[in-house]
Amino acid sequence: MSTVYAMDTVGILCTVVVGFWILKFLLGVIYKNFLATALRINAVNLRETGKWAVVTGATDGIGKAYAEALAKKKLNVVLISRTQSKLEDVATSITQKFNVETKIIAADFTNVAEIYHNIDKQLHGLDIGVLINNVGMSYPYPEYFLELKNKDEIYDNIIKCNIFSVTNMCKIVLPGMAERKRGVIVNISSTAALIPSPLLSIYAASKSFVEKFSEDLSTEYSRQNITVQCVLPGYVATNMSKIKSATWMAPAPAKYVEEALSTIGVREKTTGYFPHTLLVGVIHFLDSISPRLSRWIIVRTMTNIRSRALRRQIH
Repeated sequence: MSTVYAMDTVGILCTVVVGFWILKFLLGVIYKNFLATALRINAVNLRETGKWAVVTGATDGIGKAYAEALAKKKLNVVLISRTQSKLEDVATSITQKFNVETKIIAADFTNVAEIYHNIDKQLHGLDIGVLINNVGMSYPYPEYFLELKNKDEIYDNIIKCNIFSVTNMCKIVLPGMAERKRGVIVNISSTAALIPSPLLSIYAASKSFVEKFSEDLSTEYSRQNITVQCVLPGYVATNMSKIKSATWMAPAPAKYVEEALSTIGVREKTTGYFPHTLLVGVIHFLDSISPRLSRWIIVRTMTNIRSRALRRQIH
């Protein structure tokens, strides 16, 4: 009887421990993704950081949505992107709609030899409170590392656009924030940095740099009242993702940015959108059970996207 009693006791203790960890996990998910944001715990008042916001990749998708959302909060906006005509159109629209000042800087972030001196000169003297490092490049379609057409040029441009841009824009804007002891930097990474990303290896690796750089930069400058956040979105209905219609899992840029903005100061690292957090969680769960299974699913998904892209090229 004593042996049976001891085994029952061990069984009860194990059940309690497992139940405790499950409860702790669920409460953590609820707090991080809902309560902390809803209660605006440690949230930052962006209007108190400075008069200007700077957004790279500001004429389309997530970048444009950030620029409009910040203008709605009555920050003046510096729009930086490659195409002058698009910059002019977006600047005019923002000025008319939100009654704020705008400034445009045409810059091709794949041309690292020339642009940063000009950007630094153009931003000199502005009270910049927010920097959104959004500009980025990906593959034209998922492809094996050695088989991508024009891979030398594409890989080089991805590294310049995704890594050099974040590094150099922080070098330009952060000194002023450090001097004023206030500011917010949002670096846009990708869920590709969090999950297996075969057939997007260079892109995913470049976004992993953004995640790690943001984490350590936050540690270095948090004592100077500077918030550094890394946002890791999944699919959003943008030109870059080639998704034309918004869905629950691939929201419109404005919807995505509305939710992501509410996490500034609340979450140092976030997907910015709860369905994307769910997606990452499911993949991590599958990976913990069987790494082969999770990678097989992702490879199948990527090769299907690749096949459709190649068929479109033929036709």
